[in-house]
Amino acid sequence: MTSHSRETPQFFLTAPSPCPYLPGQEERKVFTHLVGRRAGELNDILTHGGFRRSQTIAYRPACETCRACVSVRVPVAEFEPSRNLRRIGKANADLVGATMPNQATSDQYSLFRRYLDSRHSDGGMVDMTVLDYAMMVEDSHIETKVVEYRRRGPDTFINGRGEGPIVAVCLTDVLADGLSMVYSFYDPELASRSLGTFVILDHIARARAMGLPYVYLGYWVRGSRKMAYKARFMPQERLLSQGWTRVEE
Repeated sequence: MTSHSRETPQFFLTAPSPCPYLPGQEERKVFTHLVGRRAGELNDILTHGGFRRSQTIAYRPACETCRACVSVRVPVAEFEPSRNLRRIGKANADLVGATMPNQATSDQYSLFRRYLDSRHSDGGMVDMTVLDYAMMVEDSHIETKVVEYRRRGPDTFINGRGEGPIVAVCLTDVLADGLSMVYSFYDPELASRSLGTFVILDHIARARAMGLPYVYLGYWVRGSRKMAYKARFMPQERLLSQGWTRVEE
């Protein structure tokens, strides 16, 4: 076997655990490792097959009795924001996102901590330490960026960056055919701005400017209020049994 041989990834199955989205359901995941020089290529292939990345792990649901988790991506060339989405975009026109290397900072973690304590105090991530956060951001073998959002300042038109405290952050993977939004969080005191929705709108604009056809939003879960917002971005494609299928509404 030469050094250029194609390595076959090994897949593993987790033990059942309570589903975080649907009460009374159990979840299982199939996963593999994303390491080495082929990590980016493998992540592209697996993302097309409905996997998501977390650090050096690619995973997807493999539940025995439920198929509610559906991978969703937005075809950016065809995306048409609704009146409400346009309103959210205009309300946040004073914000600008700067693309940074995937390096954790104390400012990011401070915002992350406040976001979790306010929005997900009963979630599985609430006990994450600053080291855990740094691993989430930095432990990647593929092209990963951090987009930091701040308010526009007098020098923004020169350096492309905002000023003042960070109001939102998105950890983003750059794929061959799109941007994959790994995790985003924002200032909970600015909830009225719908910053989570704005960050998605901004990533759609970024993908369009980069000539990338898709923005991957992760899983939409029918019946889960936590995931209902993803259905607002139309048209979209969902990974169903027959493959990626266009959905209009």
